Amino acid sequence: MLFGGCDCAPGSSLLSAYGSLCAGGAGFVSAVIGTMVVNARTATAPKLGRNAPEVDRLAVRMVTDNIVIQFVPPETRHGVTIERRVGAHLSADAPPRTALNGEWGLSMHAQSRRGDEERNVLVDFGYTPEVLLNNMSILKIDPAAFDALVLSHGHYDHFGGLVGFLKANRGKLKRDIPFFIGGEDAFCIRRNPAGQYGALDRKAILDAELMLMMSEGSAIVADHAFTTGRIGQTSFEKPLQPSSEIVGIFDGMGCFPEKMPAPKNTGSYIPDDFDHEIGTAYLVKGKGLVVLTSCSHRGVINTVKQAQEASGVDKVHAVIGGFHIVPPLGDDYIHRTIDAFKEVDPDLLIPAHCTGDRFYDLARDAMGDKVVHAAVGTRFVFSS
Repeated sequence: MLFGGCDCAPGSSLLSAYGSLCAGGAGFVSAVIGTMVVNARTATAPKLGRNAPEVDRLAVRMVTDNIVIQFVPPETRHGVTIERRVGAHLSADAPPRTALNGEWGLSMHAQSRRGDEERNVLVDFGYTPEVLLNNMSILKIDPAAFDALVLSHGHYDHFGGLVGFLKANRGKLKRDIPFFIGGEDAFCIRRNPAGQYGALDRKAILDAELMLMMSEGSAIVADHAFTTGRIGQTSFEKPLQPSSEIVGIFDGMGCFPEKMPAPKNTGSYIPDDFDHEIGTAYLVKGKGLVVLTSCSHRGVINTVKQAQEASGVDKVHAVIGGFHIVPPLGDDYIHRTIDAFKEVDPDLLIPAHCTGDRFYDLARDAMGDKVVHAAVGTRFVFSS
């Protein structure tokens, strides 16, 4: 949620008004709004055991992404069916009145099957509710079918559509549907070089009667999927830090100081380390892991490795989502990433959202038709 002109920066009237309550005085904050969290059925997500759940089939649809590509025929590549939708919503007796929209953001619908059992998960919510709801309507995605919601991290281009989505679907979602996040840090207020970057609206989540699931470790999602949990910094990757965060509660928004690491509780903005970022993964029977990276601030290779470690499965069938390889990362860094992907050896690499064109061009040169550009409406079907 953006703050409608409120200034939450250190030294601002808002921060001064709250003083130590925002920066570190957790007692009064807990007394005033902590009850809201307790009553909202906040829980620790169910841990992933030794064996990752396995599915027979998985379809991932790009609901929100940066681009719309029209008039590209469907195809099958490396055993994966790629279904594409044209940009316009056409009918036989009327001109197009609606169209799939692209924006700077990401949302993915994952539909999985195991035997006669089906599960539907929405991963991230794009930048605006208007685009999210428009595209869901055209793509005929029924929110009532969702079994879980996952937010990869606390950036507005991934949660901006959430509040509007919840309002539009009040009473339609399954009661107590789990909402997975990677920890309290997801709620912290953030800003980027352009200014305030909003904060995840905890109250909207609770008022919608979702079950807030803290997934700091790897956790089971809707019986069929799992989150990576905390993504370790194990590779060469040095992710960009385009945002900063501040610990505290400001005008009812933000993260609880008592639930945050003490070194972050400085009373001022600090570099964002995205320690709460999570990926989402599926194990497709006979094919391997399909890793939904979302944005990869912690590094796309690190995200894949974390999914492998959490599941105990080395084989990666596909990687799909934002890879966060954008300027000022140069060609040397990109080539190192491509070399690392070659070692992982996925059957398909599907860059989306925050993956620069330069990476796509160099990856196509190096890995050929294993690299497929994602676009709004495109559906990737992985089956055993």
